[in-house]
Amino acid sequence: MYERFGLWIQGAWRPARDGRSQVVLDPADETVLGEVPCASAEDLDDALAAAAQTARSWRVTPAWERSAILRRTAVELRARVDEAAEFMSRETGKPIAEARGEMNAAVEQFDWHADEARRVFGHTLDGRDPNTRLNVRYDPVGPVAAFTAWNFPALLPARKIAAALAAGCTIILKPSEETPSSAYFIAEAAHAAGLPAGVLNVVTGDPAGIAQHLIGSPIIRKVSLTGSARVGKTLMRMSAEGMKKITMELGGHAPVLVFADADPIAAGEACARAKFRNAGQVCISPSRFYVHRSIYEAFAAAMVQAAQALRIGRGLDTGVEFGPMVNARGRDRAAALVEDACARGAHLLTGGKAPAGFARGFFYEPTILGSVPDSARIMHEEPFGPVAPLTAFSDFDEVIARANSVPFGLAGYLFSRSLETAIRASEALEVGMVGVNDLLIAAAEIPFGGIKDSGTGREGGRLGIFDYLAPKYVKLRIA
Repeated sequence: MYERFGLWIQGAWRPARDGRSQVVLDPADETVLGEVPCASAEDLDDALAAAAQTARSWRVTPAWERSAILRRTAVELRARVDEAAEFMSRETGKPIAEARGEMNAAVEQFDWHADEARRVFGHTLDGRDPNTRLNVRYDPVGPVAAFTAWNFPALLPARKIAAALAAGCTIILKPSEETPSSAYFIAEAAHAAGLPAGVLNVVTGDPAGIAQHLIGSPIIRKVSLTGSARVGKTLMRMSAEGMKKITMELGGHAPVLVFADADPIAAGEACARAKFRNAGQVCISPSRFYVHRSIYEAFAAAMVQAAQALRIGRGLDTGVEFGPMVNARGRDRAAALVEDACARGAHLLTGGKAPAGFARGFFYEPTILGSVPDSARIMHEEPFGPVAPLTAFSDFDEVIARANSVPFGLAGYLFSRSLETAIRASEALEVGMVGVNDLLIAAAEIPFGGIKDSGTGREGGRLGIFDYLAPKYVKLRIA
């Protein structure tokens, strides 16, 4: 499946120098899809050398020229959407419609940052006397090491690559070995668009070894990760040794507050669709549902009905809405969280097992738990799977305190017809992003990121490019 790909270094595909590789599994039936190379230390040194050698030339490439290359990359990637989506669906198990949607979202990142490349504005201030000028400009921070997770294998790399290239930085990307093909298609599209060799490099292999080698190099001046809080803290410590600029988009545990004046049926159906998208393997997935006691039963019934109506199967099959999880460890963790919650008194409303007829693959039914106590692990550990815990609340201050009780702060959601409630709750939630009566909040034009253990920095929108830039102040005396 990966015969035409490999390590992308200095504008060419190649195997690992020592010939090592690892297999990629189909999560729907656990068969081998293919093998990808495991980069050696020598391969990583080659990627670092490529990023360093092209850093100066790309840095001084005019913004309008960088913009044109990014725009052409969007065009080239759009032409590859169908093929890339099929690869993605095989690797992740996600329904083909979701895979196409993600590929198109990746295209939008390049389209958006093609504009941002031309809109990096500095500013000028008057000096304290008539003969001085105070100027502030933004320069590329330098070569970037970027690490992305397996759950959105096209969108996550696109956010980092597009922003880095727009800012004038070279970049080495390490995508997940479980879902590598989307990064390969992006590299292929950028090359076809005229991106100079060495500006973008893609390596796969041992995550810990690659991170240590790249971050430990003085060539790398910026580190960007999308991953777990645990890995993020490790990479932050490693980055501190070299005082490298960092962007960390880490885990979340998004609360959903459904207030008494909300429509429980519409809210329940919307929550089911959002929660079980990509089998719940979404960092901003709604994952703790606090429902006002007066509408709790109606909401729960609507969510259960919507979950049970989802068609389960292989992502490439027609009409499938819910596929397998990416790996066995995620499936097993979901099962463990359900077992823990039920042992603490939660009610299993639907799901809780592998679906009938799927003897192989990493399938786990859309699962909803009712009356989940706050002491259950799933109420304070990110589930990252198709398990939705429901609990009731009575008071505004009570539910805000419970929603803010975890160390995560990526996204939060609320349903209410009251403008006052919506404003008060959205301001009180300790998160980086809030959806009000809407659970689809990610887009190229918004600043994506969180607070607390959910990370630092922002990706996308007007703010995203500044994480790849460094301000420089110049005082000029003219006489």
